Amino acid sequence: MGGRRVGLARVEGDSMRPLLRAGDLLVVLHGARVRPGAVVVARFVDGTWVVKRATGARRTRAGDAGWWLLSDAPEVGVDSRHRGVVPERDVRAVVVARLWPRPGRVPRVR
Repeated sequence: MGGRRVGLARVEGDSMRPLLRAGDLLVVLHGARVRPGAVVVARFVDGTWVVKRATGARRTRAGDAGWWLLSDAPEVGVDSRHRGVVPERDVRAVVVARLWPRPGRVPRVR
């Protein structure tokens, strides 16, 4: 994936409540190693960008490395239960902190 770079992402929707809310501004690290329980920024096959929790490494139907991504609020939004395994190349960044409006670290759940 190349070198690490810091970036920003904004949460849309309520699928990651109570940890994250719509409008939260996040600090993300591109090129960081994804670990189970981390909150990540990814792109679904249809081009939709999402903030989800990486719950486990899986294989895509083609046999490529990928991740199973879930919402913290499973009754809200779309995740891997609807779209399947997300290829590793489409998991673009790991969320490390919320910058605004409630600054703080975004913990990984084990």
